Amino acid sequence: MGKFKKVFRGLPDPRADNAQHELADILFIALAALLCGAETSSDMAEFGLAKEEFFRQILVLKHGIPSHDTFSRVFRLLDPQAFAATFRQFMAAFAEANKLDLSGVVAIDGKALRGAFERGRQATPLHMVNVWAADARMVLAQRKAPGRNEVAGALELLGLLSLDGCIVTADALHCHRAMAVGVLERGGDYVLALKENQSSLFAAVKRRFARAGKRSVAERLELSTHDRREHRRATVIRDTTLVVEHDFPGIAAVARITSRRRVHDGRAKPPVVRYFLLSQYVPARTLLRIQRSHWTVENQLHWVLDVVLDEDRSRTRKDNAPENLAILRGFVLNILRSHPSTTPMRRKIKRAGWDNAFLIELLDHMR
Repeated sequence: MGKFKKVFRGLPDPRADNAQHELADILFIALAALLCGAETSSDMAEFGLAKEEFFRQILVLKHGIPSHDTFSRVFRLLDPQAFAATFRQFMAAFAEANKLDLSGVVAIDGKALRGAFERGRQATPLHMVNVWAADARMVLAQRKAPGRNEVAGALELLGLLSLDGCIVTADALHCHRAMAVGVLERGGDYVLALKENQSSLFAAVKRRFARAGKRSVAERLELSTHDRREHRRATVIRDTTLVVEHDFPGIAAVARITSRRRVHDGRAKPPVVRYFLLSQYVPARTLLRIQRSHWTVENQLHWVLDVVLDEDRSRTRKDNAPENLAILRGFVLNILRSHPSTTPMRRKIKRAGWDNAFLIELLDHMR
């Protein structure tokens, strides 16, 4: 608990000076509650009361367990940018303590919190931008997209990260000059999907592949999964001329991946062709691995947040609470993922709720 308080000591407390419960205690109980399957402020308060004897072994709790109103008020008032900064500080210390390598493929992608919408505005829920370390399977950073503008949110996040040794991947929404500059300035490289939203650049890349020239080619047949088989062929060509011709910083190579899928009944789907801009030349075989890693942001982050942690069903929607709880769920996912047990995540959550010794093991593991 001392190390937890050390990390959160600098987090500004938004409450009045006469607040009875320490901010770090509230956040610690909330984190433990989410680790055991809690979803709302009421859940956190109920969990605290049920585990009060357990928490008194760790916390002072001069005024007992905070009420659900206290949990709700703290998360509604807490500055999410300050909370996110503390999250990044925590992740740096967490990775160092657990010898985690956060370099490699770093995927940037947005995710809507479907239940976090104001009354009468169901079509415009809160939109978060997540930064995902694919190799370590860790959330590195999160931020609300201002005005649901995912591009602006991603650029804000880039300015807060160190990307030395990282290859940033993103879909075509983020294929623009500002993103390229942001990645390069932070010491990283990029692999950006290119579509017709960059019409002249897209046409130039297609023409480049129509011409003869030296290129790296690799093919991969994915094993049958989800009732389908997929064959992917990657081609990478060195090309630095596009930097000047299209004023796009850092382009060192262009790439194409052609995917062919065959579903379980034997029918072949039409081939899908995708193009990419690379700030560093990599062989085609490496590109296939990078793009495969990028999609873990969907099936190992977003899917887990929705299916295991019930993020989309959360109806927390007032003030800063949705964003702050999304950040806290990032804490939870990282702790569960880094625990060495091969037990499925959902069972870890249940066991933590049933077994105080295992809950202590999880909390101790975040040192």
